[in-house]
Amino acid sequence: MIDTEKCKGCEVCIPTCPEDVIALSRNVNRKGYRYLETVNDNCTGCTNCAIVCPDGVITVYRKKVE
Repeated sequence: MIDTEKCKGCEVCIPTCPEDVIALSRNVNRKGYRYLETVNDNCTGCTNCAIVCPDGVITVYRKKVE
């Protein structure tokens, strides 16, 4: 989950994603920043993006596989 209103679009997290799940949106938030968005469902829950995010706007949830 990405808090799009707090994201400043710094792009630090994008190269850390091994599955290319996140990208910079063409849209802007209320502060005028282009924010991150998920572009596919290939997230493995590695949390690399959340670890490097300087503003703590990314929360990773792992889906339980049954």
